[in-house]
Amino acid sequence: MRGWEVGPWGGVSYYFGDLNTNYRLDRPNPAGGILARYNFNERLAFSLSGNYGKIEAYDSDSRNPYELNRNLSFETDIWEATALFEFNFLPYFHGSRDDFFTPYLFGGLSLFSFNPMAEYDGPMTLDGVNPGEMVELRSLGTEGQFKGEEYYTTTAALTYGMGFKFDINYEWSINIHIGARSTYTDYLDDVSSVYPDRTDLLKDRGELAVYMSSGKSLNAENGSALGLQGRQRGDSNDRDTYLFAGVGVMYYFGDVRCPSYGKGSKRR
Repeated sequence: MRGWEVGPWGGVSYYFGDLNTNYRLDRPNPAGGILARYNFNERLAFSLSGNYGKIEAYDSDSRNPYELNRNLSFETDIWEATALFEFNFLPYFHGSRDDFFTPYLFGGLSLFSFNPMAEYDGPMTLDGVNPGEMVELRSLGTEGQFKGEEYYTTTAALTYGMGFKFDINYEWSINIHIGARSTYTDYLDDVSSVYPDRTDLLKDRGELAVYMSSGKSLNAENGSALGLQGRQRGDSNDRDTYLFAGVGVMYYFGDVRCPSYGKGSKRR
């Protein structure tokens, strides 16, 4: 069985990282995309897809006392292009009465872009930003990044997961999948290492940067405020992960070739 199949998919996206260390699934967001797959045979396939998802997390959802006191949050749109190899556990032939379904595994690489933002919830206007407005975090250098040395917002991820596909008829099939993206960045959430020097941050970036870096934290932990220089803000040893899960509808353009018995054999 050879040939292309193409179709849309829709589902949900999740984030796991410094602002969701317990793998909570309490904030699903919409995700979707377009998938094109080339079937080499009944077992192996290669796919390309363009996908979108939104992810977010809030320390206020955590039960961890430190994370509650840190009181950070973020949200970002994810735009990605993904290339995968797929392996079918069972022989899979479009239109077959017997081999019309299979679970499958997939793995490959994604290239994606992101831009973490958070709501400014302070009591007064800072640097021209009013309470309730969304703020781009990267440009504020919230962990003391020098201007021009901020983290990249386009990077790659290892993608892997599993799915299940089955035919409706010869042309149409349904795909159900769940796939994780282990990224090469720890800044999906704008949180990775330690708090910067507040004086330097105020001088270089302004009051808004200081607030979004640590001013949101409640006064806590043994009577001293969080956000002091050098204290842990995130865990740079663990990079961030996001996940897409969904259902797709695929249209098959290929055809099945009959076995060759001589020069007179034909395709059907």
